[in-house]
Amino acid sequence: MDLPLIHKLIEVYKLWQEYLPHFPKTSRYTLGSKIDQLFIEMTELVYSASYMPTEKKLACIKKSSSKLDLLKFFLRISWEIKALDNKKYIALSERLDEIGKMLGGWIRQLKEKLPSETEE
Repeated sequence: MDLPLIHKLIEVYKLWQEYLPHFPKTSRYTLGSKIDQLFIEMTELVYSASYMPTEKKLACIKKSSSKLDLLKFFLRISWEIKALDNKKYIALSERLDEIGKMLGGWIRQLKEKLPSETEE
């Protein structure tokens, strides 16, 4: 699947993998691990959704969007406790904001195709 969103997710995950070894040991295996898991889950959801029938995609993409929100929340905590410096936090946040816009666009597109789903 040659989905631009997948490429963006891989790009930001690779960047995260560069930063994770520099996380303080006290946070690396707790907060760092949680962030890593959220990246993986979000990527898995988007990848899976790309192969699903249209009527099943919306729930999967919405779940991915929720994972993205959690990911941003935990990254912010990492920044607040100084596990991530400003430069790294901004680099990740900017890329995740772009991914959020892409997910939002996909959700809107799916809602247009499935008008009955918008009444949740």
